[in-house]
Amino acid sequence: MTLQDNIEKIVTHPHLSPKQKSNYLALEAENSLPYVAVSERINNAMKQGIICDMFEGHAPFKPRYVLPDYAKYLQQGSEYLELSPAEDFDDALNALTILYFHVPSVTNIPVYLGQLDTLLMPFTQGLDAEAIYRKLKRFWILLDRTLPDAFMHVNIGPTDNIICRTILRIDAELQQIAPNLTFMYDPAVTPDDLLFQATSNICQCGKPHIANYPLHADAFDARGFGIVSCYNALPLAGGANTLVRVNLKEVALNANSIDDFFAQTLPYYSQLTFELIEARSAFLHQQSHFFDSFLVKEQLIDESRFAPMFGIYGMAEAVNILQALLPNAAEITTANVASKPNTGYGYNPDANELGLRISAALDNIVKSTPVTYGYNGRALLHSQSGISLDKNVTPGVRIPYGSEPDPISHIQALAKHHQYYTAGISDILTIDETVKANPQAMFQLCKGALSSGFREFSANVANNDLVRVTGYMVKRSDIETFKQCGSRTNTTGLAAEAAINTGIFQRQARVIAHEQAPFIHE
Repeated sequence: MTLQDNIEKIVTHPHLSPKQKSNYLALEAENSLPYVAVSERINNAMKQGIICDMFEGHAPFKPRYVLPDYAKYLQQGSEYLELSPAEDFDDALNALTILYFHVPSVTNIPVYLGQLDTLLMPFTQGLDAEAIYRKLKRFWILLDRTLPDAFMHVNIGPTDNIICRTILRIDAELQQIAPNLTFMYDPAVTPDDLLFQATSNICQCGKPHIANYPLHADAFDARGFGIVSCYNALPLAGGANTLVRVNLKEVALNANSIDDFFAQTLPYYSQLTFELIEARSAFLHQQSHFFDSFLVKEQLIDESRFAPMFGIYGMAEAVNILQALLPNAAEITTANVASKPNTGYGYNPDANELGLRISAALDNIVKSTPVTYGYNGRALLHSQSGISLDKNVTPGVRIPYGSEPDPISHIQALAKHHQYYTAGISDILTIDETVKANPQAMFQLCKGALSSGFREFSANVANNDLVRVTGYMVKRSDIETFKQCGSRTNTTGLAAEAAINTGIFQRQARVIAHEQAPFIHE
């Protein structure tokens, strides 16, 4: 189809809103430009599906993710936006709402709304609990209706405060897909009853993610970090200039042996990934003029705090492919591992150890490779959660959908990977709906996962309308009606596509059994 055909298809689409049409038209315009200059080797790797640029556009003019210093903004106001410093709670909510419309991302909607309890607590003086509840509930509804995108993300915790608890209350009541939500958990700071409120929310509405605060904080400097979009950890007052991901399944298919994979193919395609990162970052930082914006001039972001994300996916398939190259490994093939799941990744100790070896090798590659525009001169390793177009390949380091073991074995199989993925790693446990009658089980499972080394705990509860797709939220009911009438939320279409292509609804719902209790208290 020609550019004109694509444009006509967008403007005449019966189910897209005018705003959604404008977003698609803007993307068509950007992608009508020549792609940033890259080598033929990179072009070939992208055409073969080995390296993916995440469809960020041919000429990146904005970073993928931006994490402004909202606290600084509330304290100093903004000359550009003609705003004075916030003086009370209403001022703070109003000022944040205004700035959100000026914070770009790959989706054109802000993916980071700030550590809201920390931001708003200084403005609560003179307000009782009911007044805070009413104001925050209106704010929560406003965010969902005006920025209808499930990649939009709020952080709360790890301290116990009225804003944190009120947001958890409101999120459970409204059961909106947006904003997405991460609760920071620190065992030295967070009381058990607050964590229990957060994990009980998961039983009802799939949110929040529970982040291992000490583990994340240790990876960044004193200025801090934020969790954005789905579960991506990045420097505060910075962000991610780009995300390029490597399909480990395809890398493994190009290897002759396990030794060849580690010595030749993985380093080769990692090098190409860095070349693409450099090309895309150079255009953004040198030609787009994004870093001339008021966000930089008013010190809400700092160019040096942006990092490229080196993403990987397809770990499960890569391990099973490489295991099949071993002598006497006839049982371990990509064709039969689904029918014999205990022979492959997620079950077999040798397969799991090989996967961990791959993660360690990637960690070494990323930490030893300088980049021009990085956080302390480096990219950040990321376990990428997949996109709606992925077929026959598993997100990140996850266990393939439909072959997940019981929750405890699932956590134990993946926990050691989490140490390596500074920019985020997540699995999604699917728990049988009987957990609603025993929310203490979800609480204990979460504590056990975090104490085992998980950076992030996420779970779906079977048969809930709200379901987590790759990291963002969607309503099953919205997916069912999407083809007939579209959706006011931008991410429903992605979820509908993912339901077909990636098998997200094939996840096994597991019961948290009593015999697994010893794990919880380790």
